[in-house]
Amino acid sequence: MKSLARLRLFAAAGLIWLALGAPAALAQFVGGIDDLPLMPGLTDIPDAGVVFETPAGRIVEAQALMGAVDRKAVLDFYDATLPQLGWSKTARGQYGREGETLNLEFPAGPLPTVRFRLAPGG
Repeated sequence: MKSLARLRLFAAAGLIWLALGAPAALAQFVGGIDDLPLMPGLTDIPDAGVVFETPAGRIVEAQALMGAVDRKAVLDFYDATLPQLGWSKTARGQYGREGETLNLEFPAGPLPTVRFRLAPGG
């Protein structure tokens, strides 16, 4: 049942995206989280992620380079986008949906990056 609800949300998001005139080929998603859009301007780092399936749910960690995009813009984008996909904001950079928690983190390092952490909970 949960998969069907996600499929419906994903389909609705896709239709909205097409209705806005953006070609589906341009839509990108966060690595390992196929229903989480990657903000335009961010670049997925494919080998930086991990995905685990557990009895409690999935655990995913993915990272993207921010380039010239600042932290506030990333947080504002996901604050505006995720509720349309069924996520509820629980704190700045933290969201919950159907027994999962998504955290956006900004680790220190030589390149500005955003880390997406998805885990059971919420």
